[in-house]
Amino acid sequence: MDYAIIADAYGKIEATTKRLEMTDILVDLLKNTSKDVVAKIIYLTQGKLYPDFMGIEIGIAEKLAIKALIRASGRKESEILADLQKTGDLGLATEIQLAKKKQSTFFSKVLTVEHVYESLDKMAKTTGSGAVDTKTAVLAGLLSDASPKEAKYLIRTVTGNLRLGIADMTALEALAIAYGGNKDARGSIERAYNICSDLGRVADILVREGLELVKNMHIMVFEPIRPMLAERLPSPEEILEKFNGKCLAEYKYDGERIQVHKQANIVNLYSRRLENISSQYPDVIELIKKQVNAREAIFEAECVAVDIETGDMRPFQELMHRRRKYGIENAIEKYPISLFAFDLLFVNGKDLTREPLTNRRAALEETLNKNVQLQIATQKTVNTVKELEDFFEQAIGEGCEGLMCKSITKDSVYQAGNRGWLWIKYKRDYKSEMTDTCDLVVVGAFHGRGKRAGAYGALLLASYNPEKDMFETTTKCGTGFTEKDIADLHKMLQSYVIVRRHTRVLSMMEADVWFEPVVVLEVLGAEVTLSPIHTCSMDAIRKSSGFAIRFPRFTGKYRTDKSPQDATNSKEIVAMYQSQLKQITVK
Repeated sequence: MDYAIIADAYGKIEATTKRLEMTDILVDLLKNTSKDVVAKIIYLTQGKLYPDFMGIEIGIAEKLAIKALIRASGRKESEILADLQKTGDLGLATEIQLAKKKQSTFFSKVLTVEHVYESLDKMAKTTGSGAVDTKTAVLAGLLSDASPKEAKYLIRTVTGNLRLGIADMTALEALAIAYGGNKDARGSIERAYNICSDLGRVADILVREGLELVKNMHIMVFEPIRPMLAERLPSPEEILEKFNGKCLAEYKYDGERIQVHKQANIVNLYSRRLENISSQYPDVIELIKKQVNAREAIFEAECVAVDIETGDMRPFQELMHRRRKYGIENAIEKYPISLFAFDLLFVNGKDLTREPLTNRRAALEETLNKNVQLQIATQKTVNTVKELEDFFEQAIGEGCEGLMCKSITKDSVYQAGNRGWLWIKYKRDYKSEMTDTCDLVVVGAFHGRGKRAGAYGALLLASYNPEKDMFETTTKCGTGFTEKDIADLHKMLQSYVIVRRHTRVLSMMEADVWFEPVVVLEVLGAEVTLSPIHTCSMDAIRKSSGFAIRFPRFTGKYRTDKSPQDATNSKEIVAMYQSQLKQITVK
C-alpha cells in the first residue's frame, strides 16, 4: 500500500475540526487498506509503532531530523531553520523545503506503508555506537523518496508531533464501522482494547478473524489492562445515597497507581498511563516475587513513599526521585516504598474483571502474603454518614488523600478503561471555597511580561469531557509557579507547540501559543463560578455559560502519572459548583 494514501488521508483529517468528518475519513482509509497493514495503519495514526506498554519509541530529536532533512533536500540549515521559525512546525518546514529541492533523485522509489514502518522500526530499535548516524541515514533515505506531503507527516511521526487530533475513541468507532458492521460493534471492540491496551492487535484480529474473535479476546499477563476510573461526589450523604446506603470505603493513598503483572518469576510494573516502569522499582519486583503466592497474577496497588525514620507515609512528590535512569540503588535507599494492593484482576488463568468487588477482594487476600512492605489497602464497610465521616478523618490522619468508596453489589465489576459510579472519590468537603484540587490539561499559553518576558506568563487549562472526547477550557493560571517551574514548563511544553488550536480543544479564548493536550498539572482555586468565556460544560446549567475556576494556583504537582483523559472531567467541575451552592444555602 502506498504511503501517499495515508498522507492524503492525514491531510484531509488535519483540514477539519469535526470529529464525524475525521471518523468518516478514517473509515474510508481503513476500508481501502489490505488486511496485512491495518494494524500498521492504526499504530501510525496513533503516532507510534507499538502499544505504549512495550516502551519502543522512535525517539528522533528535532536536531537529528533537521540533519536528515539537510541531507535529503540539499538545503542549508539556516534556510530550514528560517522556515521552522516562520511556521513553528518542522513538518511544514520539511514540506516547504522538499518542494524547493535542489537536486533531483534519479533512483527514488514509491514509498509503501510497509517500507515506512520497517524503516521507522529500524530507527526505533537502533542503539549503541553509531546509532545517530544510522538513524540519520535511514530517515534521510525516506525523505529522499518522499513527496513533500509525505515528508511532512514522516517528520511529524518520527519527532512525536503527528497532531492529527485522532483519539483512541475515534479510531475505535472507525474500526467498528469499517469492519464490525456498524457503530454497535464499538462496545465489543472497546472491551477488547480495554483488556489488552493494544489497538493494533485488536484491529488485526478484527479484520482477519472477525468480530466474534474480538469478543472472545481474553486477559493476558504482560498486556496491561486500562485502569478503571472513579467519579467524584462532595459529601458522604450523596455517596451513600448513590450506593443505596452501603459501600466499601477504602483509603485513598497519596502515591503512584501501579498495575502489577506476574508470571512465574517474571514481574512487570505498569503506570496508570500503561508505561512499563519496572526499572524504577526493582525493590518492588523482588517483593512481588517473594510475597505473591500465585503463578500468574495481575493486581493493582498504590505505591507510597515511606519516611525512613518514622515509617510514616510521605507525599506523592517523593516518588519522583524514582523517575531516573541512573542512581536507582541510592534512590531505593533514600526513598523506600510500601505497596498497598486494592484490586485483583486476574489470577492463574482466571479473569476476575467480571466478578463483583467482594469476590475480587477475597481472592486478593488469598493471593498475597502480606508483610510490612506489601499490604492490602485499609478498608471498611460503612452504612451510615457518621461511619463514613469517621473513617475519612482516620484516613486523613494517617496521611492519605481521602477515601475511595466502592459499590459492593453483585454488579460491582471492574470497568476497565471506563469512569463510572461503581467507584466514587471522596477527598474533601466542598465549601464556599475549593479545598480539593483539580488535575487540568495545559492546552494553551499567554506570553509573559516583566520578569516573565520570554517565558509563559499564564497557562490556559482545560478539563476533559469524556462524552465529547474533548478538552474544555476552565481557567487561566499564572500563580503558584516558581522561577524553576516557569523555566521547566517552557522547556517541557516546547515539544507540544502547534500552530493552531488542537482539534480536540474547545476554547472561546485565543491563546498566544497552542499546545497538544498532553501535560497535566494540579491546581487549587478559590471557587467554581459560571463563566461566559470558558467552555467547560457549556449550557449545562445556564445557556451560554460554562464553568471556571477562580483564582487558580499551581500546587507544584506535575501529574506525570496521569494521561490527559484522566484529568478532572467537566461533570466533576459542575458537581463542585453545585456543592458550593448547597453549602451557601445551608449557611
